[in-house]
Amino acid sequence: MAQKKIALAYSGGLDTSVAVRWLQEQYDAQVVTVTIDLGMVDLEPARQKALRIGAVNAITVDGKAVFYDGYIAPALKAGAVYEDVYPLATALGRPLIARYMVEAARREGAYAVAHGCTGKGNDQVRLDVSVAALAPDLQVIAPIREWGMSREEEIEYGRARNIPVPEGRNSYSTDENLWGRSIETGDLEDPWNEPPEDAFQWTRPVSACPDEPSYIEIAFEQGLPVSIDGEEMDGVALVDHLNRRAGDHGVGRIDHLENRLVGIKSREVYEAPAAVVLHSAHKALEAITLSKEQVRLKTRIAQEYADVVYNGLWFTQHRRDMDAYVDSTQRHVSGTVRVRLLKGSCTVVGRRSPNALYSYELATYDRGDKFDHRAAEGFISIFGLPVRTQSQVQGDE
Repeated sequence: MAQKKIALAYSGGLDTSVAVRWLQEQYDAQVVTVTIDLGMVDLEPARQKALRIGAVNAITVDGKAVFYDGYIAPALKAGAVYEDVYPLATALGRPLIARYMVEAARREGAYAVAHGCTGKGNDQVRLDVSVAALAPDLQVIAPIREWGMSREEEIEYGRARNIPVPEGRNSYSTDENLWGRSIETGDLEDPWNEPPEDAFQWTRPVSACPDEPSYIEIAFEQGLPVSIDGEEMDGVALVDHLNRRAGDHGVGRIDHLENRLVGIKSREVYEAPAAVVLHSAHKALEAITLSKEQVRLKTRIAQEYADVVYNGLWFTQHRRDMDAYVDSTQRHVSGTVRVRLLKGSCTVVGRRSPNALYSYELATYDRGDKFDHRAAEGFISIFGLPVRTQSQVQGDE
């Protein structure tokens, strides 16, 4: 009888490396690892390490383009930023990882998928719920939730089985992909402590940033960026370019006291240079191309969309329905936005669009003014009618 198989989402770090052997021992199963590059993973070393540890197969996937087109782009168009600050980098990556895990499990004939999430974080929810939506017949195993080992015990377990383990202790727990980098634990767990410089890798401190500003012109078509300073780029290249360029000016640092889905508050530090710039530019372009009512409703949709992504509900009809509305709003969101980067700040300083609802002739107070000032008196009379009526009947108190 063939041995059972489990497909494990594998990063190459301590937790998932130990999980390979633990799953073999605890579940009497063969382990197939799945390593996915969403922007910051070196696939081949992870594949070789998984095979050395004992995986029967080590699958690698370059998912950067799919991640941008299918996950980052819809969230950018929606304006999805959790609690007004977090661009959802990790949260957007988890449903795609779940999809690749399910696909690998189907190809390999695995009865279960496994991941390295803890029992108090958001990612366990995102992965478990996504797998349930895509393949409700698959069992989900979370070794860290089950085994209850401390980091020191994990290291001892790994050494006893000749699994490569890190020397010393990492200062922080991090996660990275194309859309951003998250940093937590260590000194950051005290919200009074300023994040130390060694927590950051993508962004310069203000003291090391150039003294002169850098200006960037970002062109959009139907809500998505298509070029930087006149040079057309695909989505992955464009985000990479902005991560480097904005990061050099210290743009993209986020220090957030976050409300986790599991009910606790957590201090989270993020680096997301490209996401910060693109969300700012996109919002500015919407301001000039959408009506007041569209902007206001879309602001509410953006908050709901961010909550859905954060809470692991990507594979739902609710999210797809919101996509339909968002896509409709983006039909005329085309144009160019000029952004200034200077010592940690990202400021929109110009915007233009062939579909702009802004009219110079209506807005100006100079000689070119075409606004009918005489119409204002009648408008004010009708607009103020309910105020006058209530005051006359009920008084002003």
